[in-house]
Amino acid sequence: MAQNTPEHVQAAMRAGLRRLAKAVVVITCSFENKRYAMAATAVSELSMNPPSLLICVNKSASISQPLAHRVDFAVNILHSSHEAISNLCSGAIKGEERFKLGNWQTGGTGVPILADAQAVFECRHAEMHAFGTHDIVIGEVFACAVSGDVSPLIYVDGRYMSPL
Repeated sequence: MAQNTPEHVQAAMRAGLRRLAKAVVVITCSFENKRYAMAATAVSELSMNPPSLLICVNKSASISQPLAHRVDFAVNILHSSHEAISNLCSGAIKGEERFKLGNWQTGGTGVPILADAQAVFECRHAEMHAFGTHDIVIGEVFACAVSGDVSPLIYVDGRYMSPL
């Protein structure tokens, strides 16, 4: 089999990305009186002027529709003790059940925020771009809070880890 077929490149990319350790976040929003949450690692800082983050969301995720309506959202960086919250928000559990664990509060624009997250970034939806199976959403950070000791939940090689 040729080494540059799309299937080979996808498989090699998956294997390569298993070696990229990333902090786990839960992206949250509210839309039509419902709360949405999704665990993710595809999040990055974008700019300090204006303060902004980008998130990448699979178009098949339940949170995708609300984000397409340009709702505000929050990025909650999980603490190493939040593995159970990440698991709830990773796909199998749906809807309001994703909020059954954790100290969830309401942020400045009505988005759910995890009060004891390592950091919470409340974002105004600025732009959205489609690419392949995902949407890239840019949010302008209008509020940020940090909490507790620095011990983020890390995901690498298909499992959770703690930095210490």
